[in-house]
Amino acid sequence: MRAILAGGGTGGHVIPALAIAQELQKHYGAEILFIGTARGIENRLVPAAGFPLRLVQVGALNRVSLATRLKTFFDLPRAIWDARRILSEFRADIVIGVGGYASGPAMLAAILRGIPTLAFEPNVVPGFANRIIAHKVSAAAVHFAQTGEYFRNAEVTGVPVRPAFFEIPGRRTGNQKPTLLVFGGSQGARAINQAMIQSLPELLKQVPEICIIHQTGERDYKEVQAAYQRTRAPAEVHAFINDMPAFFARADLLLCRSGASTVAEITAAGKPAIFVPFPRAADDHQRVNAQALEQAGAAVVLEETKLDHVWLVDTISALLNDLGRLQRMSEAARGLSHPNAARDIAALAAGLAGIETGDASYNAGITPR
Repeated sequence: MRAILAGGGTGGHVIPALAIAQELQKHYGAEILFIGTARGIENRLVPAAGFPLRLVQVGALNRVSLATRLKTFFDLPRAIWDARRILSEFRADIVIGVGGYASGPAMLAAILRGIPTLAFEPNVVPGFANRIIAHKVSAAAVHFAQTGEYFRNAEVTGVPVRPAFFEIPGRRTGNQKPTLLVFGGSQGARAINQAMIQSLPELLKQVPEICIIHQTGERDYKEVQAAYQRTRAPAEVHAFINDMPAFFARADLLLCRSGASTVAEITAAGKPAIFVPFPRAADDHQRVNAQALEQAGAAVVLEETKLDHVWLVDTISALLNDLGRLQRMSEAARGLSHPNAARDIAALAAGLAGIETGDASYNAGITPR
């Protein structure tokens, strides 16, 4: 079995793709090739994981300037042609699109050549590349049931996350102080950082026993650390956290963005969350992701426009002072998790490629094209 994983750009695309590739390699002896672009994080992560990477030249079409869009339109035919050549040389049995710039050309090339295709979509609303090919792919692996409306042959598999997130106990025991974990992704989130600084005095009044763990990102680290020192708040301030599962385990409540990977990690860990969606995310997908968990009773959504200290303090204090609600949110989050996501996506891909998997899901009518 020869499998191509196409796409990238951000860790949210590449890290799940690597997990899928490893499952395909482990359980089906698959030969793997990644297709990306020169501008994405795949150039660092894919070779580091031991997989070959080929590049095509293509940029963005969605939420970009007219000049960028025109350049992409000119690059697109060549990118599809290059992807077709790569598919032919590699003799691919299946192409898996994980979203991002390279996903569209590679998936279109596979569709034109009659090669089975699998779209992986972690957000409620599919990204631009997946929307273009949604009705042409052989099948789709999605995180949310409502995403299946965009595709044919959609399977709810979830998003692959590290096993350590699933090993976090649902409820902390003992007499630990109520703990809030704040983070905004690897680069931090300035709006969240500033809101926390402004909220500290009142938050300490309303939740005097609170302990705060705050990942700031490199840019805001010194400023945020100084603010905690001035208020003498019991806090740990980090520019970056490497072992995020360990910090999840210490927290009663999370304050964070709502990208697809973060949402998947939160459901795996069964942690209550206050989501502050990034308002300029493509297709406003972070807000839609956050609302899906809020509707399930697993999270509370605070729009960035309402991220003043009053709203934030009231929301944090109300949750940390209501242990019953935190427990119900935790259970709701855990109910949305998918511990076998990478295995299930790999099995779906293998089935499309004509490999016998023994998985009952292939009796549901999902067959190779």
